[in-house]
Amino acid sequence: MHDLRKRILLESGKTASRKARSRPESLQGSASHSPDSSPGHSRSGSRTASRAGSRYASEDEDLESEFDDSMTMSTNSASEDDENNRSAWAERLQDRVSQLLSSNSSDRKRMGISDRENILRAYLHLVRHYYANSELGGRFSDIVQALMKSARSGGSALEQSTALQALSVTILTCPSETVFETVMSPLKVVIDDAEDHGVKAHAIYALTVASLYGDGSIHAAEAILEYLIEIIESDGEIVNAFDSGPVVAAAMHGWGFIASHLADLSEQSEQAMDAFVDQLDSSDVDVQTGAGSNIALLFESAREYEEESGETLPLRYDPKKLIRQMKEISRGSKSISKKDRRHLRTDFSSIITSLELGKGPGYSTSGRPAVNPHLGGSNPDGEESEIQEFGYREKIRVHNVYITINSWALSAKVEVLKALLAGGFATHFSDNPVVHECLESAEIERIVNPNLLRKEFLAEKRRDASGSGRRVRS
Repeated sequence: MHDLRKRILLESGKTASRKARSRPESLQGSASHSPDSSPGHSRSGSRTASRAGSRYASEDEDLESEFDDSMTMSTNSASEDDENNRSAWAERLQDRVSQLLSSNSSDRKRMGISDRENILRAYLHLVRHYYANSELGGRFSDIVQALMKSARSGGSALEQSTALQALSVTILTCPSETVFETVMSPLKVVIDDAEDHGVKAHAIYALTVASLYGDGSIHAAEAILEYLIEIIESDGEIVNAFDSGPVVAAAMHGWGFIASHLADLSEQSEQAMDAFVDQLDSSDVDVQTGAGSNIALLFESAREYEEESGETLPLRYDPKKLIRQMKEISRGSKSISKKDRRHLRTDFSSIITSLELGKGPGYSTSGRPAVNPHLGGSNPDGEESEIQEFGYREKIRVHNVYITINSWALSAKVEVLKALLAGGFATHFSDNPVVHECLESAEIERIVNPNLLRKEFLAEKRRDASGSGRRVRS
């Protein structure tokens, strides 16, 4: 099996327009060390328990609603008008890092909770929306230490959750062979002791990322897989979050993300399948769909194992029975909200089709005739035209390409990466070799811009006409 983590091979940045100044980090100008900031003025709660979200909704949908990342996405997609923009955001990032490290020193006592929240929000916003490997590399250990300080002893759920999200993105930006050993035990303490279930969920994601990109060994990945299964089997009870949808769903998504990086799941499949089948009857829709997706991932892994080795990997469960079970659950879901019911039925329909046909997610058997007589086509043999299936319909757009989601392993990776990177997913896909390698098996379809083609066509005509002295009308 190939190594789970590659060294960072390139360092590049993403430029943006002047609108980049309108960012969460702009709050820092007046917030840091403000005498008016105190625990009494800070927000005591946040929407940190918001669920991990359906698979890869739209690119500008931020799964963490307290951040307005869509603004930066539109900025990043605008025309590049500042050649020195990289130095501008890099300078802002260094300022935020300095403030972050100050919050971990003796200055911490002089900072209010809202100060630390704002510093963390600004730092997270920058590392999400710009690839900052070269800017963070030299201070990586100190940054991790500061983030863990806020994660363990933050004064609010928002401070803890933001620190944990920032830790995940920092590790994705600067992979390390040693950080997993540094953060594993403290993160497990946060998962056990945090009162806010959203904080627990973010800690689970951070632990998931650290197991892959903070160590890179199969042993670390398998150890966390086992830990996540224990959370799922106990319905969250072993981490003091019994029957918590956000916590169990995070464990589901984390398990799928790690498993999607492993070539052989034979040792984990039996225990995992039992846990997932049991959670199909959960009262939380995200837990149900997460369980179904992981079941499909295990069957996909078994098919690939058989194709490569010629040996059958028995999963003990009859796909036909699982299909009937999911159909019954879908029909009996009238007690939940309309949005959740649509989410459940759509995802289960995709999973059912996958189990029936041995396909990936979102496969459509609908189609159109290969020959359309209404458009001048004909079938020379006089036979009924063959139907061309639409095939894989689930795609996400990143700049000028579509990524086709054609496997459950790829689906698991995309889901977690979009949850962690939010509006910065496109930037990291383009610039971060860790993210690009993670999705290297994806089928890429380039988008043709008609306006650009017209400009190129007219430019070519002008070049041809210049030689003959003719004018070209646009």
